[in-house]
Amino acid sequence: MFRRKTLLVMMCLVIVVGLIAACSSNSSNSSSKNATSSNGSSNTSGQTDAADKIVDIEVWNGNTGFKAVEKGSPMYNFLAELLGVGFISPYVEWNGGTDYLNALNARIAAGEMPNVFLPYNGNEAELARNGAIADLTDLLPLYAPKLWELIPEEVWNIVKANDPTGQGRIYWVPGIKSYEKTTGLIRKDWLDALGLEMPTTQEEYVNVLRAFKEQDPNGNGVADEIPTGGRENARWMDHLFNQYGIAMVEGFPDWDIYDGELTFSAVSSNMKDALAFIAQLYKEGLMDQETFLNDKATWDGKIDSNLVGNYFHWGQGAYEHLEKLELGSGVKAEITVLPVIEAPGYEGKGFITTKQLGNPEWVVSAQQDEEHLIASLKFLNEIADESKWYDIYMGVEGMHHEVVDGKKVKLPEDKSTQQNSVSPFYQWGSMEFQEQMLLDSASEENKWRYEQSVQNMKELQQYVKVIAGDGLPSSIYDGYPDIKNNTLWYEYATKIIIGTYSIDKFDEFVEKWYKSGGNVVTERAREWYAKVK
Repeated sequence: MFRRKTLLVMMCLVIVVGLIAACSSNSSNSSSKNATSSNGSSNTSGQTDAADKIVDIEVWNGNTGFKAVEKGSPMYNFLAELLGVGFISPYVEWNGGTDYLNALNARIAAGEMPNVFLPYNGNEAELARNGAIADLTDLLPLYAPKLWELIPEEVWNIVKANDPTGQGRIYWVPGIKSYEKTTGLIRKDWLDALGLEMPTTQEEYVNVLRAFKEQDPNGNGVADEIPTGGRENARWMDHLFNQYGIAMVEGFPDWDIYDGELTFSAVSSNMKDALAFIAQLYKEGLMDQETFLNDKATWDGKIDSNLVGNYFHWGQGAYEHLEKLELGSGVKAEITVLPVIEAPGYEGKGFITTKQLGNPEWVVSAQQDEEHLIASLKFLNEIADESKWYDIYMGVEGMHHEVVDGKKVKLPEDKSTQQNSVSPFYQWGSMEFQEQMLLDSASEENKWRYEQSVQNMKELQQYVKVIAGDGLPSSIYDGYPDIKNNTLWYEYATKIIIGTYSIDKFDEFVEKWYKSGGNVVTERAREWYAKVK
């Protein structure tokens, strides 16, 4: 349950050792990345025009169970033709970021950093300070002009201001959030089956959870329903916290204004009240009793098995669960947005957290030759081309989509056969583009799923608030890795919710947090905020 603490200590050691090893080599990372071809095939004649040569690069991004992309495979050939770059991506399990980060640090330690990759949990700052990732400031306008123009100048200026080297340079490509994706979601068909209205107050919400537990809304005659829940380390259950006005992103507490000052939400009085409420839900059995054992696959499996009444995730992604519910249980479900619940004493103060400046999405290895560096930048440039997003989304014909009456229609998700890809439309796309993409890819038979997703995406925006900590640099945590990685928070939140600790222990947590570096981190955060507000 608390394996993350050990992982984080190992991570710091791995990065230091890995950077030393990586810097000792000027060669490309691996034979797979050194391979080049013409139009995806082996070049043996030596007569291929350099402009047509496909340079292979290794790309790491999130993968929630799809197959790897190997040289010569269908996805490799598809993207090579579309982007003009050889996209090779090994299978790296995501699992909420934990397994991904572990594997990434192992590769860095071995001196085999991917050419282009998704940084995670703020590790881009340390990599930039150590010269392990490329300074992109002058490279992007020259080799990735589409990406340079896609991201607004004011966003690039924030990235420069947050440069961990203090030189005002660009070391990562940020996401842009023109709309929020996450929300509480509820089985509206379960409400209807039990004759219940959509809850808006906390009392109504708790009564709905009790009904979900006791009145067999899935209709199988077994008391197997899970009213609500989340994942290990209190992640992906933000709907239980946001009713208390807590800044939180996918289970990570964040920074907002409390008592008139920028403060880490985990140490606010709001958090104490939220934990007391959630602990009561757990005690009453209204939360999944395995919440703190659930990884992504386990929790998603419960949702897709027609067991979960209320959960927190992407509103626009509801179609994926709807498809699996219908295929697995024969249920044509209805998953809709759960309003931000009005908690006693916090009426009108709840919200869904959002940030306009997205997380760092891409960094480029500095440990590669010029040919692969330019290919890495070409990859970023081409995925920033909005005219290619629909083709990227639809993927390979016969694997990800089929053509029906001249129209591309998405095939059901099948991780046993479908290869991974990239999703620039999630990183930089607008809500309008997402709506068009979803509806255009639907068939008459499954259109209802995508319409629900679009409706959720639109409806949740009324509950969104941009928090004061938007753009706060990860450098405020320098020297305090346990604070950065929420080590103390995970321990106390978990133990309070499951009843090992009483809520009175929260005050002990706050005291320890400040003494272990929270005072310094808070001072840095407030100094930053005074400059930007």
